[in-house]
Amino acid sequence: MSHAPKTPDNNAAQASRRDVLKAMAAGAASLPVAHALGRRALPIASEAAAAADGEEIAANAPRTGPRGTPSDPDLLHPKMDWPRLLTARELATLTVLSDTIIPADAHGPAASAVGVPAWINEYVSHSTSARDLVRVRGGLAWLDSESLKRFGKVFAKLGESERHQLCDDICFVPNAKPGFKAAARFFDLVRDLSASGYYSSDAGMKDLKYIGNVALPKFDGPPPEVLKHLGLA
Repeated sequence: MSHAPKTPDNNAAQASRRDVLKAMAAGAASLPVAHALGRRALPIASEAAAAADGEEIAANAPRTGPRGTPSDPDLLHPKMDWPRLLTARELATLTVLSDTIIPADAHGPAASAVGVPAWINEYVSHSTSARDLVRVRGGLAWLDSESLKRFGKVFAKLGESERHQLCDDICFVPNAKPGFKAAARFFDLVRDLSASGYYSSDAGMKDLKYIGNVALPKFDGPPPEVLKHLGLA
């Protein structure tokens, strides 16, 4: 989802959305990942079905995602230092939402394929992210509740067109109707987290054409003309 209020189902829209997210990630590339980031229950009759859906989808999702936050700086030996708090049902909804924001296309895999939902779970579960955890959990519950109201099924079971219809109402905070403002702020947060996680992964860096973190066989220093221009030669 870009900041455009509508998300038509076509390749051009997907390319545009990914380009916007790439630009967001590139603009934050010089900062730690976390610094690049800028609630209602289901009807009782739907609880069991939603929980089963969550277990099914979460079982096939990557257990870990992109690494690297100020609280978890050891990229060579990452540790699981705190419990992950999102439930299987919440992760199922988050998985489908992150893939709606960054779907698979010619440029790379979908967000869930590189572990973005697991990374978001890690991020919001940390004690310093309590406010974001409340917003994400509330927003995920709202998505399922609104999906049931409109389409009779939870968000993870919606088709692409149905998901886009719902997300179009919350994809841009200034355009959201008064009753959808909180949901739009939730969507804004998850979009930023999805972009930050995705473009911290190997697949995301490849899509950005990032060429850092590569050992050089030798370093010749600046060319003579550059040194001369700087008055250093």
